[in-house]
Amino acid sequence: MNRRNGALAAERKYAGVRLAQVEGDGSFRGYASLFGAIDLGKDMMMRGAFARSLRDRGIAGIRMLYQHDPSEPIGVWTELSEDARGLFVRGRLAKDAARAREVLSLMRAGALDGLSIGFRTVKATTDPASGVRRIVEADLWEISVVTFPMLPGARVEAVKGRASLPTVRTFERWLTRDAGLTRGEARTVIAKGYATLVGERDAAPGSSDDLVSRLREATRIMHPTRISRP
Repeated sequence: MNRRNGALAAERKYAGVRLAQVEGDGSFRGYASLFGAIDLGKDMMMRGAFARSLRDRGIAGIRMLYQHDPSEPIGVWTELSEDARGLFVRGRLAKDAARAREVLSLMRAGALDGLSIGFRTVKATTDPASGVRRIVEADLWEISVVTFPMLPGARVEAVKGRASLPTVRTFERWLTRDAGLTRGEARTVIAKGYATLVGERDAAPGSSDDLVSRLREATRIMHPTRISRP
C-alpha cells in the first residue's frame, strides 16, 4: 500500500504512447498506461491493475482533465479497457469549451500528445534488488492530456485531421510483436503482401494455418471487449 498520513496517496503516471489520430469532431484514442513498462519513477503497471476501477467506477466515473487540473475538464471518455498492451482509451473533447478547442488544435498540430493517469495505489510490491515497484491494483479516477509523459509510451494514437494509417515501422512492429512473425516475414508482408507469405509457407505442411491463427489472435488483442458508451 502507498499511504501518506494514514490515507492512500494520490499519484500520477505519464505514459509515452503517441496520440496518432485526433478527429474533426474532437475524438481521439491512445494508451494511457502500458503494462510491463518501467517509467521514470521506477514503477511498473501490471496487467489487471485497473480492472476493479473500470468495473466499480464505470466510464462516467473517470474524468478527462487537462494537465491533471481538476478545474479543467476538457471532455469525456467513451471507451476504456485493458488489453495485452495496456490501458486503451478513446475519448471526445468538448468542443464548446475554450480549453478543449485549444487542446484539439494542439493535438492536430502534433504539439500535445501525452496521456497521464491520476490514481491511488491500492496494492503493490517492490523488488528489493532493482527497486522497481510493481503496481498490482490502482484506483483510477482521472486521465489527463498532458505535455510531457513520464512513461515514454503512453500517448494519443489517433486524432482526425492527421493521417490514421500506421507507418511502415509501426506495422512491422505489430506484425513481429503481436502476430509473432519474424522480421523477414514481416518485411515480406509489407513489400509483397500477405498472399506471398502464405504461398511461401504452403511449402511447409500446416504452416499457413499456424500463420492464420496467430494473425487472428493478434487481431483479437487489438480489438478486446471494452467498456463503452454510445
